[in-house]
Amino acid sequence: MKIKNTTLMTLTLALGLAGSVYAAEEGDIAPDFTLPSIHAEAADITLSDLRGKVVYLDFWASWCAPCLKSLPLYNDMYHRYKDQGLEVVAVNVDNPIEDGTEWLIDTPLDFLIPADPDGVVPELYEVFGMPTSYLIDTDGTVKLVHMGFRDGDMEVIEAEVQELLAAQ
Repeated sequence: MKIKNTTLMTLTLALGLAGSVYAAEEGDIAPDFTLPSIHAEAADITLSDLRGKVVYLDFWASWCAPCLKSLPLYNDMYHRYKDQGLEVVAVNVDNPIEDGTEWLIDTPLDFLIPADPDGVVPELYEVFGMPTSYLIDTDGTVKLVHMGFRDGDMEVIEAEVQELLAAQ
């Protein structure tokens, strides 16, 4: 059976669009999720419960060297701006999850840390590498997508956070 060019083009376009429906890009509403906290005694974490706050959403794993460099810096940023409405949510994707909890023993962090060992939420956001972060405004709109972590990145991230906090 021969497929006509227009049918093939339509199918290709539909498949291409289907792959990006859930990806979080700048200007999109951040896909909602609920995950358990990495800390067994803490409550589940739902992104939409944080509406009204500026949210810095980060995806990390204990095997990711840039992640381990960035997380303590995010913790410092959280402490500087939490009283102004900043929330940091760092989704851990370690499987087994104990790899993440063991790292946190030596480097305790004070912000929300959901556990996603099955990688459901990074798939929803179409995260291609670690770390990948999303700065989300008070209405749930993605304002910045930041991939990787290098020297100088913290200044750029913090400037964007300050701008969103000032706009509240």
